Amino acid sequence: MPHEIKGSAAGLVCVAIARPDIDTAIQAAKQAQPLADVIEIRLDSLTAPAIEPFTQAIDTPLLFTNRPLWEGGQCGEPEEKRLDLLLQAVRGGAAYVDIELNSDQAAVQLLCDAARKTMQTRVIISWHNFSETPGVAALNDIFVRQRNSGAQIGKIVTMAHDFSDVLRVLQLQEQAHQQGFPLIAFCMGRAGMISRLATLELGGFMTYAALNEEEATAPGQLAAADLFNCLKSFSHAD
Repeated sequence: MPHEIKGSAAGLVCVAIARPDIDTAIQAAKQAQPLADVIEIRLDSLTAPAIEPFTQAIDTPLLFTNRPLWEGGQCGEPEEKRLDLLLQAVRGGAAYVDIELNSDQAAVQLLCDAARKTMQTRVIISWHNFSETPGVAALNDIFVRQRNSGAQIGKIVTMAHDFSDVLRVLQLQEQAHQQGFPLIAFCMGRAGMISRLATLELGGFMTYAALNEEEATAPGQLAAADLFNCLKSFSHAD
């Protein structure tokens, strides 16, 4: 299990599952359990999304995401319907739900309030840029907006084209640590692959992996087994 090899600096490993039907998604989630601290269910990938089948079948903490088209996902439903599924996840006992920073702010507050009432679900407020990595000032502004959003955890993920992009994103971890705000921060793409591992060693809250190379949900996402082996190698350096 991942927690058996992690050092004190390492965060969580989340394995993302994006399948078109519930039965095969549950099968994939069960396969991922030995390598995952958290399993993300991409509701936007399901043709008939639902919450209860997953909460009943999977013991590992679940993160539900319903990513809209406007932020790189597959959900084209009206916002009210898209967000209702996340509210169902909160009421169903999900460990985490993900909502985008650029969602309607009233909807963000509604979800955060519902999660606080359950005292069981933590809200991840996310922001993605699939084409580039903004400058330091823009990244800092996004971080501040997330910290002030009412969510418990921030997530900033960008496309990296060179090492300087990676360093700008990873430096956000220092701010997050100083301000006591858990943050997920890494980069996509070939240049960003190292950040998916480095973020854990720098105090990042969580990184994401795929069940296998063919099922990556973002550019540069590592297979869970490969990430596990890297973490194991790091643990041997202690």
